[in-house]
Amino acid sequence: ATAQPSLHATASMWHLGTRIQARLKDPSTTVASLVARLHPTPAVCGTPQRLALDTIRSLEPVPRGFYAGAVGWTDAQGDGDWYVAIRCARVQGRQVRLYAGAGVVAGSDPADELAETAAKFTALLTALGVSDAPTT
Repeated sequence: ATAQPSLHATASMWHLGTRIQARLKDPSTTVASLVARLHPTPAVCGTPQRLALDTIRSLEPVPRGFYAGAVGWTDAQGDGDWYVAIRCARVQGRQVRLYAGAGVVAGSDPADELAETAAKFTALLTALGVSDAPTT
């Protein structure tokens, strides 16, 4: 893994990313099992994982369901690239449910977190061609 995360820019957001590259000790380990062991990442759940996940489940009014996961590809040799998908949309017929969140920590400012989450939703709405996205 890189020593420091790197910055990645999109049209509306900056993202932190850490490249992890490794060779498995046991070549019979499937990429699916490896990705499953890494989820949910601290970016999605927090740490320590079990306490954070239990706290999220007790405080959030709506189950996360489809929110977050790994997206990527694997070739026949088991090589590939995988990324954490933090924002996503679930499309069913004419309905779309958007998923986005903020990294709330002890020093977070609620107004700043709300503005950041609104910006993340705006990026998703723009991608879907919704021009009258709500603003904060």
